[in-house]
Amino acid sequence: MSEILIIEDDTYINNLIFKALTKEGYSCRQAFSGTEGLLYAKSEEFSLVVLDLMLPGINGEQLLPKLKNELDIPVIVLSAKDSLDSKIDLLNAGAEDYMTKPFEIEELIARIGVQLRRSLGAKNTKQLSHKKLVLNLEEMSAEINGNIISFTKHEYKILELLIGNPNRVFTKQDIYDYAWEDIYIGEDKTVNMHISNIRKKLKAVTDEEYIETVWGIGFKLSK
Repeated sequence: MSEILIIEDDTYINNLIFKALTKEGYSCRQAFSGTEGLLYAKSEEFSLVVLDLMLPGINGEQLLPKLKNELDIPVIVLSAKDSLDSKIDLLNAGAEDYMTKPFEIEELIARIGVQLRRSLGAKNTKQLSHKKLVLNLEEMSAEINGNIISFTKHEYKILELLIGNPNRVFTKQDIYDYAWEDIYIGEDKTVNMHISNIRKKLKAVTDEEYIETVWGIGFKLSK
């Protein structure tokens, strides 16, 4: 499951983001100052940070390079500053995206999905394997014990995501964002159908289970 850190001192906005993201299936941690946010970022693992600029303690401009250079976490900045220079400075400082207050919560959710899609499963490797299944990423091929398995592009991307992150549980939104490279709008049936098809194709050549359903959350790689 994607873990998101919300660093925003305005209680109403922080809670608004927290409730909206939780409803979408994300796990979130709330921080109300830059100092608190940095403490959480250093002690826990996050997939993305939503960062306000005007913070007590360490402000957003000071915190951004620490999140990027020291911890390498994707960051979406929220700010009342709407000048072009401010946006350029923050993007040059490493922010993945920038939203000006006031903002629409639906747009923030969509932008978060885009950033997670870009970062999930990114690995500098030509081959992934789990148990007897081998994926050749350059050729987009798959085999078990010499048996070539023909997966569709989306099925292959789902396996790439799961095998590339063997200990993570992925929501259906995580999977859709990564495999379809599009914004998720409740595509549960689409994800379920592709997972079912993958299982059938694997079952044809092996009795081993490769994808585990985590009820109420999503899917993960079977041990």
